[in-house]
Amino acid sequence: METTGTPETNGRQQRGLEIAARFRVRRTIGGWLVPSQSGSGRYTVVMGEAPTCTCLDFETRGVKCKHVFAVEYVIERERAPDGSTTVTETLRVTETVRRTYPQNWPAYNAAQTGEKDQFMVLLRDLCRGLSEPPREGKRGRPRLPVADAVFSATFKVYSTFSARRFMCDLRLAHARGFIGSAPCHNAVLNVLENPAIAPVLRSLITESSRPLRTVESDFAVDSTGFSTSRFDSWAEHKYGDKRQRGHAWVKAHVMCGVKTNVVTAVEIHGRDAADSPQLPALLEATAGTFAIADVCADKGYSGRHNADVIADAGGTPYIAYKKTTTAALPIGVWEKMFGLFLYNREAWLTHYHKRSNVESTFSMIKRKFGDSLRSRTDTAMVNETLAKILCHNLVVLIHEMHGLGINPSFWAGSAGAQEIPASA
Repeated sequence: METTGTPETNGRQQRGLEIAARFRVRRTIGGWLVPSQSGSGRYTVVMGEAPTCTCLDFETRGVKCKHVFAVEYVIERERAPDGSTTVTETLRVTETVRRTYPQNWPAYNAAQTGEKDQFMVLLRDLCRGLSEPPREGKRGRPRLPVADAVFSATFKVYSTFSARRFMCDLRLAHARGFIGSAPCHNAVLNVLENPAIAPVLRSLITESSRPLRTVESDFAVDSTGFSTSRFDSWAEHKYGDKRQRGHAWVKAHVMCGVKTNVVTAVEIHGRDAADSPQLPALLEATAGTFAIADVCADKGYSGRHNADVIADAGGTPYIAYKKTTTAALPIGVWEKMFGLFLYNREAWLTHYHKRSNVESTFSMIKRKFGDSLRSRTDTAMVNETLAKILCHNLVVLIHEMHGLGINPSFWAGSAGAQEIPASA
């Protein structure tokens, strides 16, 4: 049996061959009884000009399922008692072509070997766009400049060192002229403790993604958690049950481009905040810089409101549907995409599979900068998480400078960074 269909069809043929080889497919008066591949239950296949099957896959798609293919293999095997044909066809079915993505090693090596030097240059250029708040009064020790404060705190997170061990890198940055003075390690930690730093870091994340606005048009959204060293438990707080004790975490909701994995928007709320309500804010922040084409998300973001928000921004929603989803009148973008999901699953999956890139983004951030936070207070945890994402964006820019030949420039034609209040 030739495998001239789509990859999805070829996969069903392969699974049908496995069923025919491993299980007993039996002919009865009412049709062929085909065991489920999972080992629980059986399905009835009626052969003819238009074969039918009682499985959910066939009822949904209306085309040959793996159980129909299993019966066809059994019938063909019965026609050749010596089994030679089956062996030949098995080799043809299992033959697949694996798609590969060649690596541009010269560009990769150049980005890796000079990453820290280029990181400091890009971070300095970003921080130069920060506005210095007016100083109240002339008494006391001079305040650390905002640009130096944000540079030091972000560079500290990039280093993945403790504040004390990081001081060597900070003195090197000062010697090269990236900051006006090298603050002490406690001053760097105090920056992360400042609640006014969070909106500044968000603005820097947005600005660091701006150089890739001509590259990215498809986006994916999801959330992830960063663990902390602090123990916290609602059961322990309310009932005193220490068996329910566990580490606290910070939950970050992000939207990223699916080509370069640059983060275009981030929201951090409570650690148990639901995913779906965060999508409109993430999309609004992204649409302020990028043109929106496809937006992919898992079923945690499923809902008509999110689909309409994406459509209003000029994009197309590819959001997974729950098992209980049904279509209703009037027909809107939600119902249209649900129809594509039901009757042209292959075309829908082609777009939806871009969603996996947000998982790659989380993996990049955590593998390089750690999946846990050093900070102890809530404010510092949020700021450290935002700093990790900012560091990730700058690393992405460095790689695209070598891979795509872009020359990043910041604050050109933008509204500028968030100002820090003078009272902060």
